[in-house]
Amino acid sequence: QVQLVESGGGPVQAGGSLRLSCAASGGTFSSYAMGWFRQAPGKEREFVAAIIWRGGGGVTRYADSVKGRFTISRDYAKNTVYLQMDSLKPEDTAVYHCTTRPYGISTYSGDYAYWGQGTQVTVSS
Repeated sequence: QVQLVESGGGPVQAGGSLRLSCAASGGTFSSYAMGWFRQAPGKEREFVAAIIWRGGGGVTRYADSVKGRFTISRDYAKNTVYLQMDSLKPEDTAVYHCTTRPYGISTYSGDYAYWGQGTQVTVSS
């Protein structure tokens, strides 16, 4: 039973940066892929980035909308996955959720089993 807690969100101006953290507890040995989704008001939850938690050569995948601006990474010692967000745009405004599944990377939210409560990112222009 994996539990996820996100942090690091907040208000930021366009062009700025934020680093989100997702701390996992309850054991991560059952996790294979970990990722980030976001949901803006009036929008469906959308894929942002994902990484193979252990093994898999640390393979990553990004949504086209964030590629080149966001970087996902992992820290085994801290049981934490990060999302470094640079060159933020107003359209990045959303609640960002951390998630995990005991399978490979998927860009479909319904494929993930565990979710954190989310952290709000608000980008102003």
